[in-house]
Amino acid sequence: MSVYVHGIGMTQFGKLESRTLKDLLLDASIEALHDAGNPRVDAVFVGNFMGGSIYNQEILGAIIANDLGLGYIPTAKVEGACASGGIAIRQAILGIMSGEYETVLVAGVEKMKHVSTSEVTKAINAAMDNDSNEKHAGLTFPGFFGVLANRYIYETEATKEHLAMVALKNRKNALNNPLAQFKKATSMEEIMAARMITEPLGLFDCSPTTDGASAIVLSKKKSDIHVLASAQASGPTQMQDAVELLSIPAVGESGRIAYEKAGLGPKDIDVVEIHDCFSMTEILSSEELGFFAKREGYLAVEQGKTKPNGEVPINTSGGLLSKGHPIGATGISQIYQIVLQLRGKAPNQVDGARIGLAQNLGGTGSYSTVHILERV
Repeated sequence: MSVYVHGIGMTQFGKLESRTLKDLLLDASIEALHDAGNPRVDAVFVGNFMGGSIYNQEILGAIIANDLGLGYIPTAKVEGACASGGIAIRQAILGIMSGEYETVLVAGVEKMKHVSTSEVTKAINAAMDNDSNEKHAGLTFPGFFGVLANRYIYETEATKEHLAMVALKNRKNALNNPLAQFKKATSMEEIMAARMITEPLGLFDCSPTTDGASAIVLSKKKSDIHVLASAQASGPTQMQDAVELLSIPAVGESGRIAYEKAGLGPKDIDVVEIHDCFSMTEILSSEELGFFAKREGYLAVEQGKTKPNGEVPINTSGGLLSKGHPIGATGISQIYQIVLQLRGKAPNQVDGARIGLAQNLGGTGSYSTVHILERV
């Protein structure tokens, strides 16, 4: 059974002090339902990571169903760290394909800016294996991806400038995205001189904490946006378990499965949203997904191949680095951007975009989802 996108919705991303978790979630859902023509909904899936731990709010699916008057339908919250949104979408797709549901609302939300950096860091670290010597050694996510960046620079001719090029590209893309968190122009000089977070990753190389929500309506009824493939894979939860440090197996495997299901390859994709939690992650994942050869992703960035007018436009939304990263909403916001691209209405529109790919990562590579969509 085929699955189609019928509606999308998204709030502003950023520091939204006057907005509650609930009203962000409802706003994105209402917009997506309106965009879909307000269909009857058979189920709700919500992507969220820290609603309970730092906002003291769970039962998010039931809240949507109740407050929007959707009836006594089944609902669920899905948690997969930063891949929560992508996994929620996949669960909705599987529910439709099974014949259980005709139309499903998927929403994602996070409120992160109301607590201190240390509190957010502690909550985010729940996405690491905390019963491990790596946790006791004090490893954090910037630390993990900083190690990967150092290793990549060691094994190639890449430099910190190449990481800055990723950050600059994504900031430039965000300037045209009215819903992005960061819309202030920057420069290579500012990025290179920014405060160091963990060598070689500076402030601009790390995705921010963000408030925001996004939503999507999926259905077996036909529309102009067809879900060609949905795939998910898991990977090592500890650095010491990595077979090859500069590989994120979950990304590669989810990409391989998605390409196989769609009957396509990397060269068939017109526009891409990649989970750039760090500038290094965009480069590594672009290689894992087959857009560039291993250890050559940095050259593609240098040559402008990943810009909106390049061979492989990546993160035309501004990516997590500049669009923002409200964890539970991120995977759905990637699909939001891809759908806009396929409709021909996106910020940084790619000419003739017909097939788009969105890749959503969780943990240090613990989860990855890949979705491929086409305009029909």
